[in-house]
Amino acid sequence: MKRLLPLALALAMASGASAHEGHERQPAAPANAPAAQPLKAGGTTDAQTWFSDTLLRDQNGREVRFYSDVLKGRLVVLNVIFTHCDDACPLITRKLKDVRKAMGEDLSKQVYFISLSSDAENDTPEVLKAFAAKHGVDSPNWIFLTGDKAGMDLVLARLGQLGESPEAHSTLLIAGDVPNKRWSRIRPDAPVNAIAQRLQLMAMPVAGR
Repeated sequence: MKRLLPLALALAMASGASAHEGHERQPAAPANAPAAQPLKAGGTTDAQTWFSDTLLRDQNGREVRFYSDVLKGRLVVLNVIFTHCDDACPLITRKLKDVRKAMGEDLSKQVYFISLSSDAENDTPEVLKAFAAKHGVDSPNWIFLTGDKAGMDLVLARLGQLGESPEAHSTLLIAGDVPNKRWSRIRPDAPVNAIAQRLQLMAMPVAGR
């Protein structure tokens, strides 16, 4: 477990800012503020153990293991939503849709967007699918996840995104180059092009590998 600590601490950093509650009152990022900040994975080697292979369901009702079926080997962007949210969640979903468009067709095929529900008791796969369709993001590389409350709480806690209520989740985005253990937290108010450029950099081959 000691080898997992650097990644645990890195991801936990994302939980301390940009809570959903009061999202509309957050000041805009300064012009010179970085859109993304690195989360260093350090010596982490056992990502499957840390992230867990908790059994979840996607918006199509398929059972998936969180690490092995959703994260493993992929470039991902993770965010947290709940479907009856009427402010931050739809806004961020639409922004990520714009990010995908800004990346261009080739890069957008490499990036998987993972939206995790903070309200597992109400966000069934059918409800998530309706949310995805409403916002025009129901596609093969955009995965909405729910499950039983205990399972979702575990996954969100491991990502540093667990709140005391569905509304209290963090709105920070987490970008991860899973095979190369490179992670960044990204401000939700970062410009679309800045987020797209960050993902483009993360998609580039790692020197020496």
